Amino acid sequence: MTETPETTEISNQRAGFAAIIGAPNAGKSTLVNRLTGSKVSIVTQKVQTTRFPVRGIAIKGDAQIVLVDTPGIFTPRRRLDRAMVASAWGGAQDADVVVHLIDAQSHIDAEGREGTPADRRSAEDTETIIANLQATDTKVILALNKIDGMRRDTLLALSQRLFETGVYSEVFMISALSGDGVDDLMTRLAMAMPEGPWLYPEDQSADVPLRVLAAEITREKVYLRVHEELPYSAAVETTSFEDRADGSARIEQTIYVERESQRPIVLGKGGQTLKWIGQKAREELIEILDRPVHLFLTVKVDPKWQDSKALYAQFGLEFDV
Repeated sequence: MTETPETTEISNQRAGFAAIIGAPNAGKSTLVNRLTGSKVSIVTQKVQTTRFPVRGIAIKGDAQIVLVDTPGIFTPRRRLDRAMVASAWGGAQDADVVVHLIDAQSHIDAEGREGTPADRRSAEDTETIIANLQATDTKVILALNKIDGMRRDTLLALSQRLFETGVYSEVFMISALSGDGVDDLMTRLAMAMPEGPWLYPEDQSADVPLRVLAAEITREKVYLRVHEELPYSAAVETTSFEDRADGSARIEQTIYVERESQRPIVLGKGGQTLKWIGQKAREELIEILDRPVHLFLTVKVDPKWQDSKALYAQFGLEFDV
C-alpha cells in the first residue's frame, strides 16, 4: 500500500493531556495562556479565580498538547472548595503528564522572616500537594515560576530541596509572565504526548463552552473592579446565550453575591461599576467571538448560591464531593 502525504502527516502526530497543578496564585492560568498564545483562562490578582479545569490547546511541531488548567489545590473548607480541589486532582489523574507549578519567590519568602501570611499559606498548600504525590507514588515535572530577578544560586538551592522530596522527574525554571523558559517546558510536554491523531482542529485554542467562557470573562471583570471590597462571594451564570439572525450574540448573565450589602458594591454609584464591568466584558467577548455582542447583566443576592447545583453543572464541578 502506498502511503499518501496526508496519512504520513497523521502518522507522525502526537496528542495528549498535560495537567498544570499548584497552590492558588502560582501562575497556572498565566502559563496556560502563554502556552496556547490566547486567553483561555481568566487571570486576576485574586487567588482561586479558576474554578474548573480549562482545556487550552497548544501545538508544538507535530504534537497537540491539551492543557488542563486546574483550580488551585488548597485545604478545602466549604462545598465549593471541596469541588474545586477534587476537580484539580481529577484533572491530574487523567493527564499524560503533570506539571507542578510553584511560585519560587513566594516559596523562598515563606521560609524567611519577610514571608507574608499569603506566602506561608502558599508554601503549606505546596507541602500538601507534595505529600499527596508522595502517597500516590506519582512522578511529575517541577516548574519554578516567577523567577524574574531572582539569583540563580537561590533558585538552584530551592530546586534541590524540592527535588529531594522524590516526586519530581525534572525541573524547569520559567517566567509564565515574560515567557522566559516556557518554550523549553513546552518542548518537553510535546515529547510526553503519546502518538496518535490530534484531538481538536488545528485552529482551535480551547475546549470551553461559550456560555462558561462568557461567564468567566465577566467574573474576571467583577474581581478586577471590586477586588478590595468584595471577597470570593461572587459568581456569574450565563442564563441566556442567543445567536441572532444579524450575526450578533445576545448574552444575559446574573452576578450572584451572598449578602444584600454586597449588591451596591457591584452596582456602584448610579450603576457605574456594573456599567464598567459590562463594558469591559463585552469588549473582550467581541474580540474573542469576532462579532457584535449585546450583554445584559443583573445582580442578584443569593446567600446559598454556593449550593446551587446548576452553577456547579455549568462549570463541570461535582456537587456531591
